[in-house]
Amino acid sequence: MLKQPAYQNVTPEIAEALAAIAGKKYVIYHDPENLEAFSHDEIPGTEYRHMPEAVVRPETAREIAEIMKLANREKIPVTPQGAGSGLSGGAVPVRGGIVVSVDRMNKILEIDRKNMMMTVEPGVISNEINECLKEYGLFYAGYPMSLETCFIGGNVAENAGGGKAVKYGVTSRYVLGLEIVTPTGEIVELGGKLVKNVTGYDLVQLMVGSEGTLGFFTKIILKLLPLPKAQADLLGLFETLEQALDIVPQIITGTGITPTSIEFMDKNSVKAACDYLNETIPYENCGAMLLLTFDGPNMEQVENDYEQVGKFIEKHGVQEIYVADNPATTERIWKIRRNIGEAYNIISTRQSGEDLVVPPAEISKMIAALQNITGKYGIMAPCFGHAGDGNIHARLVGPPEWSDDKWKKTLPLILNEIYEKTAELGGMLSGEHGIGHKRKKYMKGFVSEEYLNLLRVIKRGLDPNNIMNPGKIFDFF
Repeated sequence: MLKQPAYQNVTPEIAEALAAIAGKKYVIYHDPENLEAFSHDEIPGTEYRHMPEAVVRPETAREIAEIMKLANREKIPVTPQGAGSGLSGGAVPVRGGIVVSVDRMNKILEIDRKNMMMTVEPGVISNEINECLKEYGLFYAGYPMSLETCFIGGNVAENAGGGKAVKYGVTSRYVLGLEIVTPTGEIVELGGKLVKNVTGYDLVQLMVGSEGTLGFFTKIILKLLPLPKAQADLLGLFETLEQALDIVPQIITGTGITPTSIEFMDKNSVKAACDYLNETIPYENCGAMLLLTFDGPNMEQVENDYEQVGKFIEKHGVQEIYVADNPATTERIWKIRRNIGEAYNIISTRQSGEDLVVPPAEISKMIAALQNITGKYGIMAPCFGHAGDGNIHARLVGPPEWSDDKWKKTLPLILNEIYEKTAELGGMLSGEHGIGHKRKKYMKGFVSEEYLNLLRVIKRGLDPNNIMNPGKIFDFF
């Protein structure tokens, strides 16, 4: 059986070599205070943090290629990192070594209006993409919930989903081409400005969602769509979470209308976010809310869509419906949805954020089982997420009176039961946050050893020294 080769440390000589490649001011070494910022993502607490030995901030693909060649020669692990907004530990340097931050690679290189495509570097903040496209009447349909902070490179690395996936799909649908630096330091172009392309294996889609384990993205070609001229939202209040979720699969089949988004929030989630934002929404008498977005070429079409859906859910138990048909009101309710996770980060560090995904029609069963399991152990489990595509974000929150030791001993028992039920319902371990090193040990409960071996074959072929973001998704050896 193959054994993991021993990694080498970053020496002063290696740090000098990195400075020669990227510039001395863009290398951090022997500076714990500044290195700490690169030791974690947005997972609460400190359990999944690991310090890098050095950080380098290159500006070009050529610089990254030289860094990777150096790392291969010296057998030093390298971890790509973007905004650090992930929730799986995917960009955390678990083997130490070098973190390569792409924050300086933040240019929008081209907006090709004729082909309805754009080319960007990986460090562009996702929200800036659509801000700059407005004047062209175009938009990028990828919509991660952390759009104001995350980088597009991280979205591609995780194949981010987000709120608009019901109508528009996830990130992978919009990535047409990539320039990558391989783990061994070659610069390779994959795909291009092509809507159809079957020239060889689809390596673009192999890279999308690979969590930084197979290569660096240095340029990304994105497919664009015409910017919808009108948008409105419905906020529906339901007596129970089950009522809200059970109606979701029927909305599309019953009305023939596909909303842009179908989000759900249980009462505890709404309360936490409202308290965090000092916001007031009449959630006291409801058990859950559905947030539905509609967009289209004109307001007449949008109004027709939301009125039909509104009438449909009125017949199926909704208590109240609120309409948001202007930017200010839309932002008000969406801000609540986007800040649920942040609210719980303030409430407790004794928590675990889960990213379960099941077939959409099974989401109600999954949440009922999850509540039964967590109730048995006496912990809170507020749930929210993307009801239209079966993606459940559950925050498992330990009681304040529990010790850290009790939480650490109990959490694995809870997760084992939750994951077992998820698999039983035909679900998977993660819908959009990724495996990283947070969920790696649970992979075998969802995929076969034969499947993992295929992943290992691909990884070994591209990264024979296992220096590219090691310790993520699965064990290499």
